Amino acid sequence: MRIATAAYPLDVLESWAQFEDKTASWVAEAAGQGADLLVFPEYGAMEVATLDGLDVAGDLEKSLFSVSDRLPEIDALYVRLAAEHRVHIVAASAPAATQTRPVNRARLITPDGQIGIQDKQIMTRFESEVWDVIGGGPLQVFETALGRIGILICYDSEFPLLGHALQSCDIIAVPSVTEALAGYWRVRTGAMARALENQCVTAMSSIVGDANWSSALGSCVGAGGIFCPPDVGFPSTGVLAAAELCVAGWTYADVDLGAIANVRSDGVVLNRAHWDLQVGRDAPALNVALNRFSS
Repeated sequence: MRIATAAYPLDVLESWAQFEDKTASWVAEAAGQGADLLVFPEYGAMEVATLDGLDVAGDLEKSLFSVSDRLPEIDALYVRLAAEHRVHIVAASAPAATQTRPVNRARLITPDGQIGIQDKQIMTRFESEVWDVIGGGPLQVFETALGRIGILICYDSEFPLLGHALQSCDIIAVPSVTEALAGYWRVRTGAMARALENQCVTAMSSIVGDANWSSALGSCVGAGGIFCPPDVGFPSTGVLAAAELCVAGWTYADVDLGAIANVRSDGVVLNRAHWDLQVGRDAPALNVALNRFSS
C-alpha cells in the first residue's frame, strides 16, 4: 500500500464551500499519487471554527463546541471523498462533545463508508489543565482491507503501553500538532519507538504554520513522517520517509505488509515477540537493586 501523511496548514475560512474545496483538493492530490491511506493531523478540524467568526475561533471554550457541532458534516464530507477516490482516511481529529466534556476524536473512514472512532487517551497539560478536554473511549484495532490499523493521537504515541496495546496492528497512525520543535521531536521519537518495539509502520502527520487566530494552536511546527523498524526489509535508519519541517504537503511511502510479517517472524531482533521477557516475574528489569556507594 502507499501511505500519505499530511503537513497541513490551517486557514481562516470564509465559507463551508471553501472547506469542502480544500479538503477535496488535498484528498484528490494524495489519491492521484496512488495513496491508499491518508493521515490528516490532530486538531486539523479546528479551522472550521472560523466559520463562526474569529471571536468564536479564538475562544477556547466556544471553539470546542463550534467544531463539535459540525462534526457530522465534516465526516459526511470525508465519507464522500473516501468513496469517490477509493481510499482510507484518518480524518483530522476534532473535539467531540460528550455528556461531560469534549474529547479529542480521530475517525478512520473506509471507502465503503464505515467510520471507526478513536479518542485520545492521555491529555497534554494544556488540554487537561487549560482547555478541559478529557480522555475518551478505549483504544481500537481496525481490521481493514489494508491490514490492521491503529491510531495514537500525538501525546499518546509517547507511551509504550498504549503502543503495546496495538501490537497486532500493521500500521499505527499518529496524527499530531505541536507548537515547538521539541514537541515535534517528542512525538516523532515516540512514533519511531512504537515502530521499533511493535515491528510495524507508524505514520505521523502534523499541522504546520500559523493559526494565531486560535488560542489553542498558535504557531505550529511539524512535518509528515513514516517510520519502520530498522531491520530486515526496511531502511537501516528506521525512516521510510520524512519531510522537511514546516513545509505544507503530503509525504508518501510504500509499505509491504509482507515485509512487516517477515521482520516479526525472522528479524535480526524480535522486539515484539520478546516484549514479555521484560514484564515477566523473573525479568531482570524488574529486579532492581539499590547500590549505595560510600563517599
